[in-house]
Amino acid sequence: MRYQRSSALFAEAKKYIPGGVNSPVRAFKAVGGEPIFIKNAKGAYLHDEDGNAYVDYISSWGPLLFGHAHQPVLDAVIEKAKAGTSFGIPTEIETRLAELAVKMVPNIDKIRFVNSGTEACMSAVRLARGYTGKDKIIKFAGCYHGHSDSFLIQAGSGAVTFGSPNSPGVTQGTAKDTLLATYNNLDNVKELVAANKGEIAAIILEPVAGNMGCIIPTDEFIKGLRALCTQEGILLLFDEVMTGFRLAAGGAQEVLGIAADIVMFGKVIGGGLPVGAFAASAEIMAHLAPEGPVYQAGTLSGNPLAMSAGLAMLTEIDNNPEVFESLENKTAYLHKGIAEVLTERGIAHQINRFGSMISVHFCEEPVVDFASSAKGNNDSFKKYFHGMLDQGIYLPPSAFESYFLNDAISYTDLDKTIDAVRNCKL
Repeated sequence: MRYQRSSALFAEAKKYIPGGVNSPVRAFKAVGGEPIFIKNAKGAYLHDEDGNAYVDYISSWGPLLFGHAHQPVLDAVIEKAKAGTSFGIPTEIETRLAELAVKMVPNIDKIRFVNSGTEACMSAVRLARGYTGKDKIIKFAGCYHGHSDSFLIQAGSGAVTFGSPNSPGVTQGTAKDTLLATYNNLDNVKELVAANKGEIAAIILEPVAGNMGCIIPTDEFIKGLRALCTQEGILLLFDEVMTGFRLAAGGAQEVLGIAADIVMFGKVIGGGLPVGAFAASAEIMAHLAPEGPVYQAGTLSGNPLAMSAGLAMLTEIDNNPEVFESLENKTAYLHKGIAEVLTERGIAHQINRFGSMISVHFCEEPVVDFASSAKGNNDSFKKYFHGMLDQGIYLPPSAFESYFLNDAISYTDLDKTIDAVRNCKL
């Protein structure tokens, strides 16, 4: 049996861990079957507990820009661990990473490190509320900002209604302050703002979405949001947990030419270790404790291991800016190859791509928001996922997730991937 040991490990995990996993998408509920368990990884390849190898197209969901076990990051973490793993007291390396991040990213003066993207987004919204003195936020259907209560909200009955919780444990009181909008629909956002005049602290979004597939913002939408926020005294929050330091050294702000008011990071900024961060102008960040009244804290925030991995990763990016062109070229090559195969086979599809992010949707119409993404043929996606997995290609186990390429992937690997698409029984 190809996955015999993984299957046994999953059965054992379910005895002690809810659902057998520590993050739901890993359980393969969206694609059926059982998850594989990874033993080790190097470069572009994952190796599971059964001895199977896979070209990896999730790259730990984004952070591994140069591939798995990248030597400069490994060396930095190993060396730092010898001096102690955590102190709960300031260290110089926190400042060095903050200094480099501020240098690389446009439009930020100061940055605060936390331990996850969820924590970064939760803290950024609190800061926005504290800075503006307003309570409500607008988020977009299909954009994921972690599992904080404010973000687990589904649509109400119309454009001007409040959202309602879509997870038990989230209160109606929390939900009433979150308004849900449609991505790439500026008129919808304007309706919400008009109906809640003077009450909205922030608009939060993934500037290039990655949690309903890769969804690219239109110029009208993204520029219109910036203009609307400026006009109405609303803070524009970019969740760059996925896009920060991946689309460019300066992230989506740099590529799109849009200045956000608060930017959230994760993934790449920790080099593969657990980390998050949020950043803004000195004026906004001055409202954060201990300078200001908006409280946020964390014992392991800025811990030496995460900071050393992040500093090594950002230094590699700073010294090798050509990595972004290389990744974009490889992603474009993959896009072209998959599209040609699916077209030859007469299979309806849409492929969205931005930089090193890409997603394949089995549907007829363009995918521009969550509703259009949800129209994809999930049966086809399940066959596609497992067909690719059985040929040594690891894709996101959900039709609503972007791929994230790493630069260790070779053109030989890309050709192998395209051939695998040709051989899939769809």
